[in-house]
Amino acid sequence: MSEQSKKPDGFRVSHLKVAIKGKAILRDISLEFTLGRRTAIIGPNGAGKSTFLRAISGLNHAYEGAIRLNGEEIRKMGRQRLAQKLAILPQGLQAPPDTTVGTLVDYGRFPYRSWHGGSQDARADREAVAWALSVTKLESFKDRQVMTLSGGERQRAWIAMALAQKPEILLLDEPTTYLDIAHQLEVMNLIESINREYGMTVIMVLHDINHALQYADELVVIKEGALFAQGSPDEILTVDLIRNVFGVRADIFKNSQGAAVLSPVELVKN
Repeated sequence: MSEQSKKPDGFRVSHLKVAIKGKAILRDISLEFTLGRRTAIIGPNGAGKSTFLRAISGLNHAYEGAIRLNGEEIRKMGRQRLAQKLAILPQGLQAPPDTTVGTLVDYGRFPYRSWHGGSQDARADREAVAWALSVTKLESFKDRQVMTLSGGERQRAWIAMALAQKPEILLLDEPTTYLDIAHQLEVMNLIESINREYGMTVIMVLHDINHALQYADELVVIKEGALFAQGSPDEILTVDLIRNVFGVRADIFKNSQGAAVLSPVELVKN
């Protein structure tokens, strides 16, 4: 096979099962993510979305099945090598007291440092940090303490830290939680821009169905620990799916920009 005909094997999940204290959380999930796209993972509370994200990120190795990145099982990849390929931003992160934005973003360079903290390429570190601050428009915040930032600014700082890893895949767990409407829009536009301008694959757990409609190229719907549906938002995010997955009757209409909007109306019994 020629070099030109060789293609990456992608990011694939095969027969994934996770149990916690004997309780099945994920049940035989198999799917493939499309690289270079934005995929939103949606589903009811307790469906297993965050558990799924933790497994595919390498944070939880206690699973059955296989998770392969470019053909290699992620459990067999060293922590640092995996972190050079994939970055995750979980919920509820807290920076140490007095940490500046610049220091926080620099933490993202850990995959490129030795076990004692020494840099393998100090120039590359500086350039990656500067790039991440530029992408998130935080250059002027470099010396500010993270604890003094607004919620939206703080979330951008955490995203900058993840970007400093220079990953191929960015995983986000409900990136707009606790943000007001303006900062939600700011963060989602930033995520869209990262994908569009740098070709970075984005996989994100989203709570807001309309964010999934507006900002995702593909959807993964999880219900009761199993894969319920996968496809483009226009194809699968219907009023019937909202009823069957969330137990809610919803209306769907077009907004002033021509985008579909789902409006919950009432609870229904499935």
